[in-house]
Amino acid sequence: MLHAMRVLPIACLSDNYAYLVIAEGRQEAVLVDAPEAEPILATLEREGLTLAAILATHHHGDHVGANDALVAKCGSLPVVGSQSDFDQRRIPAQTQGVSDGSTFDVAGLSFHCIHVPGHTLGAIAYVVEDAVFTGDTMFVAGCGRLFEGTPEMMVVSLCDKIARLPQNTRVYCGHEYTVSNLRFAAAAEPENENVKHKLDVAREKRSRGEPTVPSTIEDELATNPFLRVDQPTIKAHFQGENRADVLGKLRAAKDVFR
Repeated sequence: MLHAMRVLPIACLSDNYAYLVIAEGRQEAVLVDAPEAEPILATLEREGLTLAAILATHHHGDHVGANDALVAKCGSLPVVGSQSDFDQRRIPAQTQGVSDGSTFDVAGLSFHCIHVPGHTLGAIAYVVEDAVFTGDTMFVAGCGRLFEGTPEMMVVSLCDKIARLPQNTRVYCGHEYTVSNLRFAAAAEPENENVKHKLDVAREKRSRGEPTVPSTIEDELATNPFLRVDQPTIKAHFQGENRADVLGKLRAAKDVFR
C-alpha cells in the first residue's frame, strides 16, 4: 500500500531541478540532486523541513555542486550515489555507494536503486513509492547525451529498466527540457498525435511558469521517442540493425536539432 508522499520540485541554475521528497507526517526531507544551495535551503526553511539525506543521480557538477555547502549548513548527512562514483571520489561529500538493486530507508521512505548507465557510467535512478527520479538518463520525452555510455547501454537503461516500471509511476527528471524534447519528438515521429497534444500542454505550462514534471511512464511510452525505438513509426525514419542503432541515430539527430 502506498503512503501519501510529497515531492517538491525546486528550480535551480538555468534549467535544473532538485527534488525534496517528504513522507506523510514527517518534517524531514530527502533531497534528490543538489545543483544549487540557495533555492534548496530557502525551500527547506519555507516548508519547515530539515534535510535528512542527499541522493545523487550522477556525478555532474550541475547535480552535485551544492553537496558540500548543504552538508556544511545542515550538518553530517548521508550522501548517496553510485558505488563506482564513490570509488572514484566523483561526488562531493558522498558517504554511501549503491548499485543496481540496492535498497535503503531514510526519513520514513524506502528507496530502490536502478543502475541506468548511458549518460554517465554510474547513473542511478531512485524509485520510491510511485515515483522515479531519473536524473539525466531520461527526461520528459527525451534522454541524456551519451557522454560516457553507449547506445547499447542507454537502450537497456531506458527500455528494459525504467520503461518497465508500473505505468502510473511518476517520472521526475533532472532538467526542464520538455518543450525542446517534444519539438524533436514531433519531428522524429510526425504521425504521433500524443506528442502534439503533450507539446501543447507543455507550452501552456511553461507560459504560466509551471514545471512540466512529473510525467508518467504511461505518457513516456506514448511520447518519448527514445522509449519507442521498436515502433515502426520511429524505425521508418531512423533505420538501424537493432534498437540500439535506432537509439544512437535518434540521439545523434537530437544533438544537432534546433
